[in-house]
Amino acid sequence: MATDKSGEIAINMAETKASAKGTAPLLNSSKAVAAVEPPNRGAKKGLAVGDFVLRLCALGAALGAAVAMGTADQLLPFFTQFLQFEAQYDDFDTFRFFVMALGIVSCYLLLSLPLSIICIIRPLATTPRLSLVIFDSMMAALTIAAGSASASMVYLAHNGNDDVNWLPFCQQFGDFCQSASGAVIGSLLAAALLVIIIILSVFALKN
Repeated sequence: MATDKSGEIAINMAETKASAKGTAPLLNSSKAVAAVEPPNRGAKKGLAVGDFVLRLCALGAALGAAVAMGTADQLLPFFTQFLQFEAQYDDFDTFRFFVMALGIVSCYLLLSLPLSIICIIRPLATTPRLSLVIFDSMMAALTIAAGSASASMVYLAHNGNDDVNWLPFCQQFGDFCQSASGAVIGSLLAAALLVIIIILSVFALKN
């Protein structure tokens, strides 16, 4: 009898230890999940959503600027026997550089949308966000360079330059100058949006 009771006690103690060992990892795993889950995950996801929306706006501004400049063309209704007065964007090297630069920026912004979506799905991932910051900085610099150079050319077209006897021609080619001015404004808007995107990305990486 004593042997049977001691055997039952030993079996019960073994079952108690086994059940304790089986339930302990579940408690530890829940604590580990709570410890791994950061408190600022929602804030980073919100920044990623804002990045995606601003990226779409910048894409629209850059693409619109490139199209507006690329289609800038005006033919005056009067002409002579040997001359025909026409203004096109490719008559100016600065405007050609503008169209190419804004085309590159538009293609980049379109290709960067999947990475922005990845940042929304995985807001804690740093590699895609860091890659976007690097390339966004390059595209912002390119956009600012193209917009600034074209802005100076548009200013000369409106006001001329007396020092080099450059006469303003926007009075004759008003539609052409209006298209070019709108394209420059669009490029500067795209550059401003890219700068805001970079600031948001750096803030997200810092947190």
